[in-house]
Amino acid sequence: MCTETFLRLPEEKRRRFLDAAWEEFAGARFTDVSINQIVRRAGIPRGSFYQYFADKEDLFAYLLEEVRNHVKEEYRRVLKANGGDIFQAQLDCFDRMTAQESSLDPMMERCVSFIRNNQGVDIQKFLPTRPGQRLLDGIWDLTDLSGLRDPSPEYGRVVFCLLMAALGSACMDAMLCPEERTLHREELAAKLEIVKYGSLRTGETS
Repeated sequence: MCTETFLRLPEEKRRRFLDAAWEEFAGARFTDVSINQIVRRAGIPRGSFYQYFADKEDLFAYLLEEVRNHVKEEYRRVLKANGGDIFQAQLDCFDRMTAQESSLDPMMERCVSFIRNNQGVDIQKFLPTRPGQRLLDGIWDLTDLSGLRDPSPEYGRVVFCLLMAALGSACMDAMLCPEERTLHREELAAKLEIVKYGSLRTGETS
């Protein structure tokens, strides 16, 4: 990830560098991302880049961490607004993250651009932990698990991971094919129903 030198930069200079990096990553395929273009946009010498990050992969991992922290805060707001209901929160998060581009906040707009330019890139390989893992650690104080058949945090984590997998897949599909957004929302709602109520008929056993 980033160096101590980068963390000690004044906020304005650090933000200018990250905005320049996002502009480059959002406008090109990952293989074509140019460090020269990033430093040119940021108005810094090329050598300064390597005082901040080891390479563009290192920088991209940092940008993804920014995204994860942003999504975490957004998810907390949605969860709080829904009284801790993790099922309804997934649908509301989908709506926020896949809104019309004119309604997206700048962070999500950049993510959408990168995803569309880089279909097939395995983003998870740049992350030190699973995408939902650290999100889990920041939501339990707002989550209502009382309606689950087992309200323990351990069981709640399993349910939450299933919901996040469904949400992540639906958002990715909707971002890549915005014209099919309604279909992907309906499929997400169906998956949430399966997790919420199970897939077997009442009284059925394996």
